[in-house]
Amino acid sequence: MNQPHDETRVVSTPDPIDFDALAARFRSLYDAEPDGLWAAPGRVNIIGEHTDYNGGFVLPIALAQHTVAAVRRRDDSVLRVASTSMDDGAVVTLNLTDIVEGGNYGWAAYVVGVGWAAAQRGLPVTGLDIALDSNVPVGAGLSSSAALSCVTARAWSDLLDWRLDDETVADLGRDAENKIAGAPTGLMDQLASVCGQEAHAMQIDTRAVTIEQLPFDLTGAGLALLVIDSRTEHSHADGEYAERRHSSQEAALRLGVRELRDVPLESLATTLDKLPPLLRRRARHVVTDSARVEQTARLLLSGDDLRRIGPLLNDSHASMRDDYEITVPSIDTLQEAAVAAGAHGARMTGGGFGGCVIALVDQGDAAAVADACVRAAEQAGHPTPAIFQAVASGGADRIR
Repeated sequence: MNQPHDETRVVSTPDPIDFDALAARFRSLYDAEPDGLWAAPGRVNIIGEHTDYNGGFVLPIALAQHTVAAVRRRDDSVLRVASTSMDDGAVVTLNLTDIVEGGNYGWAAYVVGVGWAAAQRGLPVTGLDIALDSNVPVGAGLSSSAALSCVTARAWSDLLDWRLDDETVADLGRDAENKIAGAPTGLMDQLASVCGQEAHAMQIDTRAVTIEQLPFDLTGAGLALLVIDSRTEHSHADGEYAERRHSSQEAALRLGVRELRDVPLESLATTLDKLPPLLRRRARHVVTDSARVEQTARLLLSGDDLRRIGPLLNDSHASMRDDYEITVPSIDTLQEAAVAAGAHGARMTGGGFGGCVIALVDQGDAAAVADACVRAAEQAGHPTPAIFQAVASGGADRIR
């Protein structure tokens, strides 16, 4: 019989960021002191996938994992940025006056795009010097890109006294991703990164752009939320994500509604009969997953047993697998293994085609469920997953 994996190896926590080391790196790169340090978290979406660009509801939490930026304001239009995890830490230098839609700026597009978006709104924009570090896993569907754009937006806003509300800070991040980085994301990722609160989940109405903070105290309920990174990388900017977005828009057009959010759940079956099979499946996922967000929110507000969220997570995963077709074998393996090992529910989270699975488990079962997922992945020939417990945390802010 195989021996259990070491619990400390199976369930771990990403290494914290050393703020002093980042400030020292800034001084080394730019021979100057930073004006301050800012942080913005990644996010994990509890339920409601691909509903954000359809005007529907989503339910994310901000993570304890952050992108941290040491930043100094410049008096010209030059932006210099370096990241410990990109391009061997080399400094990328760009001029804000040269930035245009469709340009190729690599990973720095998520940074410089914020300045471009601010200028489009008529805000005063000067250059910045930036040094970055992050412990948000990249390519895992945990919004490392939103953490990057939002920490930049928060720092720029603070340093230039733009006095923006949280929603506008988030929107600057989205514009950077959509129009300069070329990633067609909705607004959920950025809102979650900017507006997160400790021990709360956010029910976001993506059409009205309103946020309801809901109690999300898993520890008090004896529960834990495992984030199981399949280490199967995905990309929001690829053709598959764009196709799902196009299919959703086409389905709404054929049904004569503004967005799929407007399709009534009560008459869904008869309404969808008007669509060809592919669009029918795509629309069914969007409408039902948005409804599952509302069901989950009611559970969180009711004080009911949070374990009742589990079946909704399972249903969401089945919908993404069968109707939206955005899961992959490594993801399905992890979801099935988590449920078989005792998780109350599990689902893929994020844009799809890789990334992470989340599993709602009793605290005492976390290591056993994680161990089962590692074994299942290895036996199926998939990459060994990395697993940590998610903690609902605060949003983007100045930390020094």
